[in-house]
Amino acid sequence: MVYTVKSPALLIIGILMMAWGWLNASGNIDGIQSSLQASAYKDHLKVKEKFDAELAVATELAKAEGKPAPDMKMPASHFDSAKATQTHMSYYFGGAFVLIGLITLMWKPTEGSLDYFISIVPGIAFILAIAFIVRWGLDPIFGNWGKAAAPTLGWDFAKIFNLNYVVIGIVIGMVIVNVFKIPAWAANGVRTARFFLKTGVILLGTLYSAAELAQLGALSVVMIGIFVLGSVGLVLFMGKRMGSNNSMTAVLSAGMGVCGVSATVAASPVVQAKAEEIAYTIGTILIWGVGCMFLFPTVGHILGMGPVQFGAWAGTGILNSAQVAGAALAFDPKGIETLKVAEIFNITRVLFLPIIVLWLAAWYVKHEEGAEKVNLAQVVVAKFPVFVLGFIAMFALSSAGMFAPAGHYKGKYFSSTEIKEEKLLKGKETKAIEAELTRLREGEGAQAFSKYLADKNVVLEGHKVTADEAYKAMSDLVANKKLSTRQQDSILESVAKLEGLDALAKGSIEKAHKNAYHTSKNIKSYRNWIAWLFAFGLIGLGMQITGKALKQAGGKPLIIGGVVGTLKAVGSLVVVLLFVKEFI
Repeated sequence: MVYTVKSPALLIIGILMMAWGWLNASGNIDGIQSSLQASAYKDHLKVKEKFDAELAVATELAKAEGKPAPDMKMPASHFDSAKATQTHMSYYFGGAFVLIGLITLMWKPTEGSLDYFISIVPGIAFILAIAFIVRWGLDPIFGNWGKAAAPTLGWDFAKIFNLNYVVIGIVIGMVIVNVFKIPAWAANGVRTARFFLKTGVILLGTLYSAAELAQLGALSVVMIGIFVLGSVGLVLFMGKRMGSNNSMTAVLSAGMGVCGVSATVAASPVVQAKAEEIAYTIGTILIWGVGCMFLFPTVGHILGMGPVQFGAWAGTGILNSAQVAGAALAFDPKGIETLKVAEIFNITRVLFLPIIVLWLAAWYVKHEEGAEKVNLAQVVVAKFPVFVLGFIAMFALSSAGMFAPAGHYKGKYFSSTEIKEEKLLKGKETKAIEAELTRLREGEGAQAFSKYLADKNVVLEGHKVTADEAYKAMSDLVANKKLSTRQQDSILESVAKLEGLDALAKGSIEKAHKNAYHTSKNIKSYRNWIAWLFAFGLIGLGMQITGKALKQAGGKPLIIGGVVGTLKAVGSLVVVLLFVKEFI
């Protein structure tokens, strides 16, 4: 069978990509990009205007003195990096597609491996072109709209409803297959989507570190462990009793038990989940999570919950990370205590992902082979997905500090020695902290500060932080002009929240905190590739989700998800009210 379909589509896609690369490189679309990529292109135009003015003055001075024009270069910035990324990706992929497109048009395909591999390239180009549009266009557009509407609505609708490249990509894929149909020349390449998803899952292991568990505390580990494992087990139990497909049941259990969409994507290849099953799971998670995001803060206020209790509940009972943050901020929009606790519990839940993936792999092969009579060990060896071993290997290497220091979380780690001299606190900043230190040591200021620490129950390494420890942390920051230890950082994080603290002193402490944390370049690179692999894979996955397939799946996932989600929310609420005390 010959797979290659002769079409100019691949050549056209390649030319369009190269054109986009040229537009970025030439600066013709800097204005558009500065609005789309607001964070990456921040203040670039102002910097460029200032540079152009300085260059003009320097050139005039050189001319007046009879010297050659100065060789000045504009300083590097995030803008240049973002431009370079789009330019290089457009040129590299566009050039490859143009070359293969020309070969395809001139070549007479014959049956064989070469024919098959060339036949998948147009579909890959088709999905990648959409991924470019989603990641470089639609994702930032919705992000900017969400931020612009936040002051009026009181919340970022794009963030809460997950209007990011993940959801947008899936929806676009579904629209294409159900409304426009997949072009014949792209059909074979679309089927490669799962391969790219599996590759992304392998790299996902680089973002997590087991050492992070030691920093999160026993409370979050025990609570999350109980409710993650309990939710997964309950979904598996209900799915079998209701006659749901093993793959549907397994992927739903990962989404409902661990961390929503990410867990769904990570577990789906392990259990060979169909595209429509993944779609049902993601839909169930998002519908449930949006409802919880609005309901949880109301219940929390009715019950008089404090920031730690509510944060623990939201981080345990709500499925999706963005919705956890949304609920925490809705409960306490002016403070960060609730959000901090919620994210600690949410992080702990994410770190259970490798355990759940292994569990589901074993569960799936056992039940697919006939349950009790199967030799599980032999089946796992024979059918265990190789890419999961890659994920586990990456997780182990990450935990050992191969890509970043072992105590990192998603590549971000504390290091005092890596703070550059230009990032040390300046004189006016240390003087502001010193002035506040003097105030907090005397009279009413000292009394208020001691009461603040006592009321907040600020705890570090198992004991309450004393005023003397806080004074020393501030004195050391003034002396060193930077943070020296994690303990000092944790103490000053609480000090910075003190009501009435001088704005410059507060900002200086926060600046010192940011300067002390660094992102591993390796993991930053991996994170970028993970995003691209997931964007590509999920768009292709969406192209395999038809309306007919969704109808055949039925409403069982929604029923199971609703029951388990409700039990998880109510159960975690009861546990929090009974056992979680207000301490930070």
